[in-house]
Amino acid sequence: MKLTWLGHSCFAVESGGCRIVLDPYTVESYPPLHVAANEVLCSHHHRDHDFVEAVTLAPRGDSPFTVRMVETFHDDQGGALRGTNTVHLLAAEGLRVVHLGDLGHELSEAQIAPLRGCDALLLPVGGYYTIDAQTAKRIADALAPRVIVPMHYRHGSHGYDVIATVEDFLRLYPASAVQRLDGNSFELTADAPRGVVVPKFAD
Repeated sequence: MKLTWLGHSCFAVESGGCRIVLDPYTVESYPPLHVAANEVLCSHHHRDHDFVEAVTLAPRGDSPFTVRMVETFHDDQGGALRGTNTVHLLAAEGLRVVHLGDLGHELSEAQIAPLRGCDALLLPVGGYYTIDAQTAKRIADALAPRVIVPMHYRHGSHGYDVIATVEDFLRLYPASAVQRLDGNSFELTADAPRGVVVPKFAD
């Protein structure tokens, strides 16, 4: 299974010739997003996560993916500030990928149960609009994924000024557990080493 970070919280997940794009965005500090996919999934209806106009849809055909959704909130006040947030669990090739969207709170045991032990966890870490680095670490510990991929953080000139960089989150892990990639894609396998994978944004 191939995972590609397209910036912000947007990922393409590919298997068997099918591509799903999650949380396509329009954000002023990022170049315009243009991507093709067979399906698009959005965690919530804010334009930095549901800009579906950026996605050119191809026929869906026979998708190898099954998709499960877990309902959560965009804040720690039951959605009173920013509404709801949908977590997506994608499964194919015997692998499971969890995209937490703009999660804004600690997860309950009922929410954790279907996500625990996933192969890849796509995890917001920047704080302010989402969980912060410390909360993200606690959630990652509870879910015990094989691979953690941070998202929704500020890097260089990209991202919102009020959110943190990825470094606050990475400091919570030993350096030996962090792999910084030279590109924005990687292959997820069942025997991938455990740790944090940090793709490089492709301008």
